[in-house]
Amino acid sequence: MEALLTSTVVVALAEIGDKTQLLAIVLATRFKRPVPIIMGILAATLVNHFLAALIGSEVAGLLDGFWFRVVIAVSFIAMAAWALIPDKFDEERQAKPGRSGAFLTTLIAFFLVEMGDKTQLATVALGARYHAALAVTAGTTFGMMLANVPAVLFGNELIKRVPLNIVRILAALLFLVIGLWLLLKALQIFR
Repeated sequence: MEALLTSTVVVALAEIGDKTQLLAIVLATRFKRPVPIIMGILAATLVNHFLAALIGSEVAGLLDGFWFRVVIAVSFIAMAAWALIPDKFDEERQAKPGRSGAFLTTLIAFFLVEMGDKTQLATVALGARYHAALAVTAGTTFGMMLANVPAVLFGNELIKRVPLNIVRILAALLFLVIGLWLLLKALQIFR
């Protein structure tokens, strides 16, 4: 249950103002078909985050030692710094409506844009931390949907009203607290 809840909160906060959330807004504005866009986000996130959580879980199983725990802790601390940097989104390059329709365009665009994104890397780290790929995938996917469904449904109005700087700071603090907690747990091995 801890893996599910932590994964949900971490990704929901990290996703706010992220380039994939901006992509959701652009796709909603262009296609004006929220259901296929939401389903495309869900499908892309399930596949992408399951693979990321599985990689994290498997790698952690192979490297489950003191230094690996320190690396995971430091990666969360680095994510805290990264969360403070606003994402920019090249609308012309990323969100041209395709001939494939809203669902397939969203599925492909979200899967590709999520590669190497902070939420995907957080999913790898969460998979490594909890060794529970399914719970982490469920949590991170729920977090992505919590952040992106309102973006699809309310689009540009949401951007005008949400203070993204405050949300970025909260996300950074969450990553920092998790990273410091994991670092303290790793250092307790020597006690």
